[in-house]
Amino acid sequence: MNKPLKIWKSYADQLSLLEQRGLYVGDRSKAIDYLGRIGYYRLSGYWYPFRQVESSTQKKLDQFIQDCSFEQAVKLYIFDKKLRLLALDAIERIEMAVRVDIAYCLGKLNPLAHLQAKHFHGNFSIRLARGKNQTAHQIWLGKYQECIRRNAKTAFVEHHSNEYGGQLPVWVAIELWDFGMMSTLYAGMKTIHQDAIAKKYGAVNGKTFAKWLRSLNHIRNIAAHHSRLWNANIVDRSNVPPHLAGFQLDNAKPFLYLCLMKQVLDTICPNSEWGNRIKKLFAEFALQKHPVVGIRDTGCVTGWENWELWMNKTQANKSQHVHY
Repeated sequence: MNKPLKIWKSYADQLSLLEQRGLYVGDRSKAIDYLGRIGYYRLSGYWYPFRQVESSTQKKLDQFIQDCSFEQAVKLYIFDKKLRLLALDAIERIEMAVRVDIAYCLGKLNPLAHLQAKHFHGNFSIRLARGKNQTAHQIWLGKYQECIRRNAKTAFVEHHSNEYGGQLPVWVAIELWDFGMMSTLYAGMKTIHQDAIAKKYGAVNGKTFAKWLRSLNHIRNIAAHHSRLWNANIVDRSNVPPHLAGFQLDNAKPFLYLCLMKQVLDTICPNSEWGNRIKKLFAEFALQKHPVVGIRDTGCVTGWENWELWMNKTQANKSQHVHY
């Protein structure tokens, strides 16, 4: 039998409930303000680690561990928000660059190569997708046509509709794709074309880079929907690349994917301060000595900030003994 839905509570009552369960609140007025702006349910993901665990079942209890506070949960939320924004910043740059790579490669074949099955490998363009009566390319084309329909009044789409019968060359069409559409089309490209793009970013091959893009798309979705990223369980995982294999990174945690972002960004914008901003954010993590949460929950390992990958060019040239 289903449980009854929980009843509505005022912000003050929500806070009182947390206090009754043992969560310390230093400033009730500020706490009520946070509940009113962020919401109980969203913040609950940040005080969830503070809840006691029943020893025999390992189930979370309603009561909180001693010395945990509402303010600590807010600090976690703020750290996570900054991390999400940095991730989105990197992923936006990667998306723009890889879109251009795809358009440049396919455009040489034909301005409308993205529409033509012959320019993609058979599993994408000939074989029916699992459980479907269409190929993966046909499914992609359906999403693409929907993008055109939704953007029919956008200036460049309207221009091509009036002047070219609605045909968008691939270097224009990329402006309509989201990260998921881009990564799907990349994964459908022929191996020779995938590999050429992957090599540019230091991936072993195109198949590996396609996995990186799927993982980054997953992280983008987490960040764009304001979900928790700092300790997220990454579902769409990539393998740890060979040059990072010695550091025992967990491919279920976000730090590995921050490393991949940094590697790709080093090609796109080698003078970017993005890596330094990540290092600064991690160094300022407010709960360094907390009994149940820590920066380790991102998946980072001790000494990562000294890896060559995370140094700027000047530092890397001075520290050739550091390998990543």
